[in-house]
This record gives sequence, structure tokens and C-alpha cells, in this order.
Amino acid sequence: MELTLSVEEQELLSNILERFHRELLNEIAHTDNREFKQGLRKDEKLLVSLIGRLRGTAV
Repeated sequence: MELTLSVEEQELLSNILERFHRELLNEIAHTDNREFKQGLRKDEKLLVSLIGRLRGTAV
């Protein structure tokens, strides 16, 4: 799938994802269930990669 975004749309999406990333890190820190935490960490790695791609940087 390919998605074309304007510069404004790209910036907005990046900002939203970065805010969610901060919330996700907080959730990971406060989660006691090991399996759930592992799933959140997997999501966090994907999210960091996606943010990097949107920002045009290699992660």
C-alpha cells in the first residue's frame, strides 16, 4: 500500500504518532503483566520505525 501525504498531513500524523508513543512508553512502564508488556514493546518498535519513516530518518 502506498499513501501520499502533503507536508502538512505528514507533520500532523508524525506529531500524533509521537504523542501516542509517549503514552505507550508510559503504559509499558506501568504494566505488570509480562505478556501484555511484550506486546506493547513490539508495538512500540513498529511505531518508532513508522515515525522514523515519516520523518525521513532511518531508525
